[in-house]
Amino acid sequence: MKAKVASRAGGDRLAVKKSKAEKDPNKPKRPPSAFFVFMEGFRKDYKEKNPNNKQVSVVGKAGGEKWKSLTDDEKAPYVAKAEKLKAEYAKKIDAYNNPQAEASGDSDKSKSEINDEEDASEVGKAGGEKWKSLTDDEKAPYVAKAEKLKAEYAKKIDAYNNPQAEASGDSDKSKSEINDEEDASEGDE
Repeated sequence: MKAKVASRAGGDRLAVKKSKAEKDPNKPKRPPSAFFVFMEGFRKDYKEKNPNNKQVSVVGKAGGEKWKSLTDDEKAPYVAKAEKLKAEYAKKIDAYNNPQAEASGDSDKSKSEINDEEDASEVGKAGGEKWKSLTDDEKAPYVAKAEKLKAEYAKKIDAYNNPQAEASGDSDKSKSEINDEEDASEGDE
């Protein structure tokens, strides 16, 4: 969290203001309470009866007074709907907090993407043990691929270290060989 520093008016002391942490847009929204479920319908009815009203506070006050005047039996459908929304939210938040609970074997995510709690060193150790258990024939395709990648990398590094050699076509020579040739040619003059 970043902190902003602002000076107070009339003093030498500094006040530190903390900015809010960013919210995850994928996190499920909390469900409304029974009162807010009631207010959804009440707002529509109130606007139809009072189309000239532009103040939100008036609608809120009228809704609050109406809610207080309702009996428990009259509030029951709103409470039931709120409980239903709360149960749905509980399922969604569980799925959000435990992504591996919904993941199946058909997932195209790797095990490490699904289960972040697993220790990376344990995964590395298991991979090393698996590699040691392979025969030379089983290792051959991986070794060949590694050699090919090393050769490509060496060419790229050489081209990076010798940009002038690449332009002149002497990419197989190192910097020191090129410098030695330049020194020798200068000595001949």
